[in-house]
Amino acid sequence: MLIYAISPTIVVVVNTYKHMKQLTLPSLPYEYQALEPVISQKIMELHHDKHHAAYVAGANGALDKLEKARKGEIEINYREVMRDFSFNYNGALLHDLFWRVMKPVNQNIGPSKKTREVLKVNFGGVEAFVAEFTGAALSVEGSGWAVLWKNKDGELSVGQLEKHNLLGLNGMEPVLVIDVWEHAYYLDYLNDRKSYVQNWWQIVNWDEVEKQLS
Repeated sequence: MLIYAISPTIVVVVNTYKHMKQLTLPSLPYEYQALEPVISQKIMELHHDKHHAAYVAGANGALDKLEKARKGEIEINYREVMRDFSFNYNGALLHDLFWRVMKPVNQNIGPSKKTREVLKVNFGGVEAFVAEFTGAALSVEGSGWAVLWKNKDGELSVGQLEKHNLLGLNGMEPVLVIDVWEHAYYLDYLNDRKSYVQNWWQIVNWDEVEKQLS
């Protein structure tokens, strides 16, 4: 913020801080029905157009409240607004990645030699990694995600996120994620999360995983 005194009685206040950009809902990188039979068109429509869109709107709403509070236009409950921002902003970004790390079944050719070597160094092999990641996905308490994390040194680990923002690891970048909120699979699998997670490996976009690992 800069304050300019034009005269002894006139002061102009100019906000010079950088505004955080509002989020936008990205289009899916494929058609709604492209992931069938693993994930149905109906789930993709609801998941992307309703749930993901709600997280984008929620994050932008929280940002708007913070901007207005900085200008002195409104008073806010900071704990409540920042909790909303954390939940919705993380939810929006996780879904951005989630859509990209999937592709149609008939396009899945498995991990490349380079990716296999990275997984061997960090987990002992592809099969060991898949087992650990699957175990994380199946054991998330309530709603959340399983995540393959990468640190600044390129080292990998598997973890969980409760909701979108709890149990996160500072300094870690998500490489591969699976959404295990029930809205991601219930219409197709009811409460059978195990079948959903096991079938999901058929649509993992290993090309995108390799890109995220680089």
